[in-house]
Amino acid sequence: MFEKFTEKAINVVTTSQNIAKEIGARKVSAEILLLALFDEARGISLKIFKSYDITREKLIDEISKYIHFTSSQQVENLPFDDEYKEILKKSLDLANKSGNPTILYEHLFLSVISDKKSNNFKILECLGFDIYKSKALLEKLVQKKSKIYNHPEADEPTQINNQAQQTDNIFDCEESAKVFERAVSKLSTSNYEILGTEQILSSILEDKESDLSKILGKYGVTSDNFEQKLSKIQSRQAEYEGRQIIFTPNAFTTMNMALQTAKELGSSVVLPEHIVLGLLKTKRGIAYEILKELHIPDDDLAHAIIKPIEKQMPETLTILRLAKEEARRLGRNIVGTEMFLLGIIGEATGIGYRVLAELEINIKDARAVVENIIGFGNEYYDKEIIFTERAKRVLETAWELAKKDKKTKIESEHMLLALTTEPNSLAMKALETLGVDAVEIREGVKKFREA
Repeated sequence: MFEKFTEKAINVVTTSQNIAKEIGARKVSAEILLLALFDEARGISLKIFKSYDITREKLIDEISKYIHFTSSQQVENLPFDDEYKEILKKSLDLANKSGNPTILYEHLFLSVISDKKSNNFKILECLGFDIYKSKALLEKLVQKKSKIYNHPEADEPTQINNQAQQTDNIFDCEESAKVFERAVSKLSTSNYEILGTEQILSSILEDKESDLSKILGKYGVTSDNFEQKLSKIQSRQAEYEGRQIIFTPNAFTTMNMALQTAKELGSSVVLPEHIVLGLLKTKRGIAYEILKELHIPDDDLAHAIIKPIEKQMPETLTILRLAKEEARRLGRNIVGTEMFLLGIIGEATGIGYRVLAELEINIKDARAVVENIIGFGNEYYDKEIIFTERAKRVLETAWELAKKDKKTKIESEHMLLALTTEPNSLAMKALETLGVDAVEIREGVKKFREA
């Protein structure tokens, strides 16, 4: 039977055996299996436990009412008790019914909570666990997993960009240009010839009246304490991990991350806010080391910087957020061009949406076509969502189109037009299935712009 178990399901069984040995049990019981499920919970399963404030300590307290936790001599090759064996059998039946060729973690979880007469059912009820609600959610996940495909755009080769040329775009914005000028002027007083992250952040903090400086100040990062920390640094070794260029390698990485962050936040210009966010993402260099010394919480600071940007409701930021939600709905951690298409439709206000609506493209039909093309993933992804290389190219093209239109933000029509530059993308395949081609889209955008 175990040859049909996924690695995650095997880990649950192995963990249950190890727990049984550690507590000196004579058999591996169903209650121990429940504890193992908790220990191996990831993604949505972990969220289910957390939503009822279930901790390992609370679970052990309830389980200990039915089995004894001791430190007796460990025994090898412990057998499973009858209830445990029945759970394994039920898991296999559930897998077959849901059309899965393998037994998943969720099948084990479902089997454990299905028997109303079991101790596990009583244990979870005592902890306030909503068994029926959780069961419905797990069943839904298992059904989704009956279709398992790799994302067709995921295996494309990584695009090699001209990073030096990209960096030239960073200081097109007047605010960032001023930051750059101040940073360069600091080089003459520091006896350095290469620009590092410390000069960049120092010059950002120099503008004490900016909204960004005020946000940083709330987290204890001021021009005075940053300069104080900086004066104590005797070496720039933390800035170098490669060849010397106009930026230190870490500053160069930070600037390119700032550029990517700007695009993902729907901006066609790189602002000082994007530079600080780039610094927090790369986690490298002297400037970041000083932030660590000041005990700055990365996630909280990033959220505080992003929050005002989100309030401005840039169309592309909404589109990318919706695209990520669509990816999660299909059990994936990868956003391809087809998710961008769904995001444009879901945004429901911009020219991109209006063009598609006039062509009688709606979210329900588009979702059905996308699901048919890529199927469902085989995991619930609770980790960071990533973009395919083709999706990155579309975002890059949208950025260029926005700059060409002299827009400060990437708008939905830029995203839609960018999709048409990738004729072999999944987004265009979906549109073709829905009876729409690139010419109709371009003409539609032109019509709405002229209206």
